[in-house]
Amino acid sequence: MTKPAFFLLIAGFIAATAVQAEQRLQTMTVDYEEQPLVQVLDGVVEAVRKATVTSQISARVTQVAFDVDDYVEEGALLVRFRDVEAGSAVQQAQAQLAEARARLKEAEAELRRISDLHERRLVAQAQLDNARANRDSARARLIAAQAQLTAASEQVDYTEVRAPFSGYVTERFVEPGEAVTAGSPLLSGVSLDELRVAVSVPQRLVQAVREVGVATVVMPDGRLVESERLTIFPYANSRSHDFTARVYLPVKAEQQLYPGTFVKVQVTVGKTRQMRVPCTAVVNRSELTGVYVVRADGSVALRQVRLGKVQPDGTVVVLAGLEPGEQVALDPVRAGMILKRGMASVN
Repeated sequence: MTKPAFFLLIAGFIAATAVQAEQRLQTMTVDYEEQPLVQVLDGVVEAVRKATVTSQISARVTQVAFDVDDYVEEGALLVRFRDVEAGSAVQQAQAQLAEARARLKEAEAELRRISDLHERRLVAQAQLDNARANRDSARARLIAAQAQLTAASEQVDYTEVRAPFSGYVTERFVEPGEAVTAGSPLLSGVSLDELRVAVSVPQRLVQAVREVGVATVVMPDGRLVESERLTIFPYANSRSHDFTARVYLPVKAEQQLYPGTFVKVQVTVGKTRQMRVPCTAVVNRSELTGVYVVRADGSVALRQVRLGKVQPDGTVVVLAGLEPGEQVALDPVRAGMILKRGMASVN
């Protein structure tokens, strides 16, 4: 084989390889698309259910079953008080109730006897009226004794404080042996099952946020979680003039969030037209940021572009450098190989 033929063969092989690489090069047509205009705000995670349990009686603490950071099931015993006085009050109320029942039984029997005598005209009307009054008085004492027993029983119930919901203990205010009065705080707790995010919405955005009624919370791992509902306070803060919005998250869905932590919240405030390309299609060469454009004749060029914000869906906004209808290579590595073979220049 002669040398010219050999070189022609090599050139043909290179050209064929380049054509094959070009054929395998995937592209996308860029154009402006209507996108939601998103505003990112700072928010603070809150627990929907949080409470501080207090004492309903004046008594001495005998047991505190949990400490800070302990998980508590709903209905579990939190604090127990000394119940000697409450138990004595129940016994006394039970004795008074038994006596009231006996008195009522006697008064009713006496009324029946007097009624029978009155029918036979053996006693005066005044005696019958007096017997009825005694019966009514005995009934009233029975009702009072029942109420006293109920109150005493409630006092016994108050010697055991139980968890109103499942959650974690966040503060502990008492120790065994302490004497507390009614209304004294005992333990504070919070549930992580239902969370929301409190966001300050600027006055200029509040109307748009109200109309859309949806917000998206950016999770620590970058995932986006759409709110179940959005509530905006009907009044503004007198100092900042911002409106407080509560973004409610799905129940038991997000274990990465904790009350008191900061998160980003995206709210839609309108619409805009944007041109986007995948982040994977962007290349960085020293100070140049660009994409590979495939021309109509199949040649490839590296085009410098000015980019905006990266979007949650993995695309980035193109602010300048591309025109609608142009083809952008989705595989910048393969496009760069074609460009190095001299099939196009950088523009």
